[in-house]
Amino acid sequence: MTGALQQPVRNTVNGEASARILDSLPHPVIQVGPDGAIVAANMAAENFFGASASVLKRHPISYFVPFGSPLLALIDQVRERGAPVNEYKVDVGSPRIGADRIVDINAAPVTEQQGAVVLMFQERGMAEKIDRQLTSRGAARTVTGLAAMLAHEIKNPLSGIRGAAQLLEASTGEDDRPLTRLIMDETDRIVKLVDRMEVFSDERPIEREPVNIHVVLDHVKRLAESGFARNVRIVEEYDPSLPAVYANRDQLVQVFLNLVKNACESLGGRSDAEVALTTAFRPGIRLSVPGTTERVSLPLEFCVRDNGPGVPEDLLPHLFEPFITTKTNGSGLGLALVAKIIGDHGGVIECDSQAGRTVFRILMPAYLPKGMPSNDRTC
Repeated sequence: MTGALQQPVRNTVNGEASARILDSLPHPVIQVGPDGAIVAANMAAENFFGASASVLKRHPISYFVPFGSPLLALIDQVRERGAPVNEYKVDVGSPRIGADRIVDINAAPVTEQQGAVVLMFQERGMAEKIDRQLTSRGAARTVTGLAAMLAHEIKNPLSGIRGAAQLLEASTGEDDRPLTRLIMDETDRIVKLVDRMEVFSDERPIEREPVNIHVVLDHVKRLAESGFARNVRIVEEYDPSLPAVYANRDQLVQVFLNLVKNACESLGGRSDAEVALTTAFRPGIRLSVPGTTERVSLPLEFCVRDNGPGVPEDLLPHLFEPFITTKTNGSGLGLALVAKIIGDHGGVIECDSQAGRTVFRILMPAYLPKGMPSNDRTC
């Protein structure tokens, strides 16, 4: 395994078993030598730092964290005390591993090697993002009630207004006809808005089946390149061994088409415009399924990444709430609908954004055939 810990961990008969255990941990674990060099890393650490274990071991830990990072002082403290030390809410974000990486760190000395330290990182961001996701779901439920009310109380009067405007158009002069046409156009626009909101009130069970996410993304890419993404470079970074996702194919197409369209619109016609579609396997996240007491693993990660200007910082925590938008003529319902669809599938959507890099990340359950244990990679 590329992420398995090397010497001195594998210096016993039980070394292989120890390495497998470490690779099974959802939290990044690295070992730092007396000289500050990274000498070992598990699979979660490879994902966290965005580099393979062999690449990590070419550099000291100071290469990946900001200058003067509290992490470096923590390592020195462990060496001086010869005892474990915990530090909470440490920002280890840097251009090499991404901004805003807030973690809790457990650091302990390696008894077999003087000056060596083992570090385990626990990301705080995921729990906070899940909390925001649950808040957005609550806001979507509010829109559900509002949509049902609007459909009943507004659409019927609107049809009468439009009919009256049509009658007036037939009996008015050329100078007044633009006004009647304006009434009809605005009435049609309001009806379309109400129709979009009615989607939130659809509580029917989702028809789901095993879906190959790469087939969905290829379809979305073709649609985009033939329309709104003609001048945007769309790249693919796929894990070909990914298992099927248990989902509704048409709704997934709707979700990713919306995200890709938003990404392309944010790029503003720049010459280096690029949108990346990525898939990966990320064990360790579990969430309750709506309507049940079951907790499922969300190991499938699907991302839409762009190199646009980013989402305003004050908007980021509310991005998936209804009526929140940065578009001049936007309704603010697109991302709220995306969040509802993903939530109905038992998944989570989150957004990390900074200037030059915005990532919409979706975590979803894999297809689980009856009788198969849920802790297997093919779950």
